[in-house]
Amino acid sequence: MTPLRGPMLDHRLVQTAVIGHKNSDHPVILPMDAWELDRWRKAHPGYSYWCGVQLGGCGGELSDRRYTTKVCHFAHHATAPACHRVNNGESSADHLFIKRGVQRLLAERKVKGRVETRDLGTGPGDAVDVYLPDSRRRLRFQLSTVDHRAWRRADDELAADADGIDWIFASGSPVTRNILGRHGYFLQVRCETVGGERRVHIGAESRDHAVSWTPLEDCRLTPSGLVTPHTERVHLSPARPGPVGFPLQAGLVFTPAPDAPAPADSPFAAEGRRLLVADVKPAGNPVVRGLISLPGGTDGPSAPHVYRVTGDARMLVGEGTAGWAVEFKRYERLDARAARRTGLWTTPDTSDPAVPAVRADRPEESRPRRKPEPARAEVHASVFGSTAGRAPHTKNELLTAVRDTLARHARLQHTLTWEDLARTVGPELANYSTVERRALLVEVDSPLREHVPVLSAILRENGKPLPYLSQVLSRIGVLYSSTSTRIAEWAVVETERAFAVYAVPSRAVQPRLSLAPTQPVVRRPAKPKKKKAGHKGVYARIDRVWGLDGKKRGSR
Repeated sequence: MTPLRGPMLDHRLVQTAVIGHKNSDHPVILPMDAWELDRWRKAHPGYSYWCGVQLGGCGGELSDRRYTTKVCHFAHHATAPACHRVNNGESSADHLFIKRGVQRLLAERKVKGRVETRDLGTGPGDAVDVYLPDSRRRLRFQLSTVDHRAWRRADDELAADADGIDWIFASGSPVTRNILGRHGYFLQVRCETVGGERRVHIGAESRDHAVSWTPLEDCRLTPSGLVTPHTERVHLSPARPGPVGFPLQAGLVFTPAPDAPAPADSPFAAEGRRLLVADVKPAGNPVVRGLISLPGGTDGPSAPHVYRVTGDARMLVGEGTAGWAVEFKRYERLDARAARRTGLWTTPDTSDPAVPAVRADRPEESRPRRKPEPARAEVHASVFGSTAGRAPHTKNELLTAVRDTLARHARLQHTLTWEDLARTVGPELANYSTVERRALLVEVDSPLREHVPVLSAILRENGKPLPYLSQVLSRIGVLYSSTSTRIAEWAVVETERAFAVYAVPSRAVQPRLSLAPTQPVVRRPAKPKKKKAGHKGVYARIDRVWGLDGKKRGSR
């Protein structure tokens, strides 16, 4: 193409342009040597070049300038508007070359996808986003620098409609080092000039900082992400971030919870180790339910016993809401007396499966049971059925069903009404009188235990705790509940305790609110200050000692 004659106003070395029109996304790099430019002109005589908008340019037309004593470059026409384009070098169109390279890869692999360039605040070449709808996966080519906070916000934004994200960075940074430490590798992108093109290459850097580069056209797009031959060979396929570990102090005891299987997709699962759900009690802290990570290949601890961790232990914390787990190698079984002192009693209680595996300091069989009063016995007969008109549930079945329903709502962090309870357990509960409801809840929450929440507290009536909750608490042994005016506040705290205990995984449990009355402050009146003796007082003391005759009293 013959350059237009006339004075040129732009003396900068503009190396990149777009072909066809100012809004084009078809990039080109002008060959730097005169002989290469001659070949380029013969191969593409009809091309017109523009300072493209997608390059951050002014949109004016460019001409190719041929030199033998310096680098060939593009130049603006004399009539072009003032251009404030910041980047003019070979890499200034890399985002468009990456976009075109990904589009070609999608067409060759017959994969549906959408490719877009992104301006993140410094220019249109900040990033290239790829969305694969069939696998619900995203690729982000991050070409501008980004700190951890901005990267986290972008990762959350991209994850809103995707099941997985592949990040490919233009250069190393603290963010890439963090990803390298968590995943074991990270992906990079670079472009190399070949004639009027920039060929895109993908690199995988491992922990030894070795990078293997692969042309983009030789990569594959799979449901697990962007894969290169190198990542397949060294098994560096995309993986979930590993948990972070912190050392724990000694004194940890636990008992397995056989009724709660460990999640199959837990981020704490590791080769050569096994996960169990257990009730864990750190030294000086309440009991919580969580995951423990034990060495594999052994029989492991059994549910009827309590164990103490010996040696080092670590708290593993997962990403986001993944929860936590305790990892250790050695543990020992406690005898019955030591197990009772921990508060983790492991005797099975088949009548109360909904209550967590946190036991009282002594087994239920050793506790004296009070015989019900005659009036209460009549109430129990009406609640649990008698020989005439028997309810569809036996006593244990009804208690179990009510406990299970309350525990399930606590696990979901929900309160419920008596009508909700009746719809779940059985319609006969809807016809219970206040006396019958109170008697049933007394049985549900008996006996009172410090580390087991009172499930009656999550029941609501007109958005408030049950009006007869204080009577239930008084029956099960909560001190001062019959006279306290803080029952509503107590119910709120106990509801949060239930939510924490039954959460999966469970959270730390705050102490139960005390209803003991506060002692009024008694202010005692200040004692009057003693007056200092004046002259009269001094003379009186002298008279008592010496007498009026001037002789000392008591002297001969």
